[in-house]
Amino acid sequence: MGHWLHRNVIEPGKLPLLLALAAFVLTFLITRMITRLIRAGKGPFGNVKAGGLHIHHVVPGIVLTIIGGFGAVAGGRHGFGSAACAVIFGIGAGLVLDEFALILHLDDVYWSEEGRQSVEVVVLTAALVGLVLSGFSPFGVNDMSQEELQDRGGVITTVVINFVFALAVLAKGKARLAIFSVIVPLVGLIGLVRLARPGSPWARRFYRRRPRARARSTLRAYHHDRRWAGPSRRFQDWIGGKPDPEPQRALPRG
Repeated sequence: MGHWLHRNVIEPGKLPLLLALAAFVLTFLITRMITRLIRAGKGPFGNVKAGGLHIHHVVPGIVLTIIGGFGAVAGGRHGFGSAACAVIFGIGAGLVLDEFALILHLDDVYWSEEGRQSVEVVVLTAALVGLVLSGFSPFGVNDMSQEELQDRGGVITTVVINFVFALAVLAKGKARLAIFSVIVPLVGLIGLVRLARPGSPWARRFYRRRPRARARSTLRAYHHDRRWAGPSRRFQDWIGGKPDPEPQRALPRG
């Protein structure tokens, strides 16, 4: 294990990235544990308030992210300072993305259905950083030989082709596959050959006069969501806690 760590992480200069990822994941898990205890009224923890104002943990997260980011840029990629800044940045990023849904909606939706977006973004970010740490580079550059990397035109062509490839997957309404295809281009091939999701830009453009394709797209999306929505929600509930039940709306009286 030590030999693998030295050869694949320390020698390529990826130790700060590993420290940032570890700090990011641990911060998210610890934060979720604390917020769940606060929600249940257990333990010595409580919401932070100043003058009646609830201070969300995204605020110190932004401060730590700025400190860690600028510190890493100024301190280079090696030494104790670089490692410390990577940890600070990872902690800050964990606090910020734990409240991603709050930033997106500009509302305290932490324990609502919209709050699931924070868990999803954190899992997606950790997976992408883990792929980069494992040796994958964006847009398939890692698959190129040293001779090909010295050819700037070839590098630019590879990046542009894979970028358009990921953009086409995104246009089909498959955001997760599009993001992963940036790191692993072949992953996006799955989304590219399959039907676009209904309501996506691709479907609106190319399925407008193809009723059979629209019907197949809608049916496939229905079966896909029915198959994977349940396990995905249970996984998110296990990590981040189950959202509050949606209040039932009263029926209008005639």
